[in-house]
Amino acid sequence: MGEEEFRPATAAEIAAGSAGPNVEVRGWVARKHAVGGLVFAIVRDGSGYIQLSARKGSLKAADFEAAKGVTRESAVRAQGTVRSDERAPGGKEVSVSSFEVVAKAESWPITKTAARSASYLFDKRHLSIRGPKAIAAMKIRTEVIGAAFDYFRENGFYLISAPTFVQAAVEGGSTLFKVDYFGKEANLSQSAQFYEEAALPALQKVWIFQPAFRAEKSKTPKHLTEFWMIEAEQAFVEQSENMKVQEELLSKAVERVLENRQAELKTLGRTLKQPEVPFPRISYDEARSMAEKKGLGFEWGEDVPTEAERAVSLSQESPFFITDYPLSARSFYHMTYSDRPKVTKSADLIAPEGIGELATGGQRIHDYDELMGRIRGQDLPAESFAWYLELRKFGMPPHSGFGIGVERTTRWIAGLKHIRSASLFPRTTSRISP
Repeated sequence: MGEEEFRPATAAEIAAGSAGPNVEVRGWVARKHAVGGLVFAIVRDGSGYIQLSARKGSLKAADFEAAKGVTRESAVRAQGTVRSDERAPGGKEVSVSSFEVVAKAESWPITKTAARSASYLFDKRHLSIRGPKAIAAMKIRTEVIGAAFDYFRENGFYLISAPTFVQAAVEGGSTLFKVDYFGKEANLSQSAQFYEEAALPALQKVWIFQPAFRAEKSKTPKHLTEFWMIEAEQAFVEQSENMKVQEELLSKAVERVLENRQAELKTLGRTLKQPEVPFPRISYDEARSMAEKKGLGFEWGEDVPTEAERAVSLSQESPFFITDYPLSARSFYHMTYSDRPKVTKSADLIAPEGIGELATGGQRIHDYDELMGRIRGQDLPAESFAWYLELRKFGMPPHSGFGIGVERTTRWIAGLKHIRSASLFPRTTSRISP
């Protein structure tokens, strides 16, 4: 049989029966077992796993010895015939007629004992990402991102990009990463919100997908110093409709994962249900009262502390909003109610199961005088927000937006214990390598 008759095929294609009878498999050896004149190798490619069987006498002696001696994580290429085998991953096996070690791997350093240490696994993250749980998490993350692209395209939003080097602080000066920008002081972007607002008069509905940086010295399961944000802004939209967009976006992400990643959910031991919309709304005052009953009370005007947020989150079975935060717990640009000047038209989207905040959003101040008064009232440097203020002089209507963390959303959907596992190479207060 000529080499040209073997069609390159992925593990997924072989399992689905769409690859044809004679295939070429390319991937990495995840496991191997040899019994006398028979070698079984489970090979991983980007789509999944496929079992290869090499029987002595059915291929060249050198190829059989290569299969027998191949080490874990070696890159290999094999040709053979597909046959059904219920015991094999995907119910299919490739009976090998040729086997080549393309790149031999040294002895694999992540032993069962070493794998018990989370710190070691993240020290070896460049290798540990090959594990089935890490792969499953990243595939679920891909679905979350893909769902966002589809949702915003289907709903008339335009994807824009914003600078990473900025001067104005969106969230607060204490969490800024300061950098030298050719002799000038600059910061790494905390959020693209201001630039999205600038784009509204041109495009009306915009969104971004890019990294954000927060110098928060928080060592909790939900904090990273560098993470990816999905942010969206709409003109002529008030807070109620803004929350509706967040509901629809998160629901679509869950739907996509349930449709396409059942195997990955099973790998992670995750039971996931489609949330019903609309999501419940719990006011800040109600959340504060719920926390007090759990012995986790806090002063009115504070942001909801992590443990209090966790307690409220554990009391709910589906995603929900905490609404109407005090102005003292929100950034300067948040609009307040006319009859409640200390309460903002804002909300956090909270995941259940103790996960906590996924997104923050609200209605922005669109009037120049009101925004200038807020900046002065909070003793902020008006010159730092000059161009942001000027937007209000040239036709800025009521508008609202939000930002939702990709890693936090992935963590909840995938049922991960720590947000680190939702990032390929996480950055925390104590980790900047690999």
